[in-house]
Amino acid sequence: MNSKVDILAFAAHPDDIELSAAGTLMKHIAQGKTVAIVDLTQGEMGSRGTIQTRYEEAAAASEIMGIKFRENLQLADGFFEINEANKRKIVEQIRRFQPSIVLANAKHDRHPDHGRAGQLVSEACFLSGLIKVETEWNGEKQTKHRPKAVYQYIQDYYIDPDFVVDITDFYDRKVEAIKAYKTQFFDPNSKEPQTPISGEDFFEFINSRMLQFGRPIGVKYAEGFTVERFIGVDDLFDLR
Repeated sequence: MNSKVDILAFAAHPDDIELSAAGTLMKHIAQGKTVAIVDLTQGEMGSRGTIQTRYEEAAAASEIMGIKFRENLQLADGFFEINEANKRKIVEQIRRFQPSIVLANAKHDRHPDHGRAGQLVSEACFLSGLIKVETEWNGEKQTKHRPKAVYQYIQDYYIDPDFVVDITDFYDRKVEAIKAYKTQFFDPNSKEPQTPISGEDFFEFINSRMLQFGRPIGVKYAEGFTVERFIGVDDLFDLR
């Protein structure tokens, strides 16, 4: 797939997007925008599930969300580094999909991979706009492309958002997409190890976080994002 998309969402692991930004992506898809997801790792170091089940679950979640394009770079889960080789892999994807907006993990979160992924994607977005950074895709030289904006989604640790997106109409499908990762979340019959997200009360946390972000703007549910630059508006009436 070599077509331009409107939004390109990167994630350290399969399920990061679903937990943090699924509602936002579905809302924009409903508006006619095109979206692609690139998972950096296969989640192979996770305590529950296997590489195969994670691929199957990611495919199921993508179908629920209406995502037609999803790739996995197969970087080393838990051990990938912010280095030239990995930056180039991200640049290749940015130039391949030519997004206007990029979403990435928060640069500070409970899982160290999230912070590294956020920083890696941020740096790659800058490098992708440099003509002397040369990359190829399918044997053809790629043209430079720098996204108009990079937004970090908020996942585990609480971070004050710079803006929030009303996802009230998409909340139920967001939860459905999360639950597609059956091996990762609560299952009373599972014999696998317990993790911070496999407890019965984890979805209470998801619900409370979205309620918390929605209340200040007068909606039921919202997802939060941060940005490393000023947010511009045409006039004060653009803001809620």
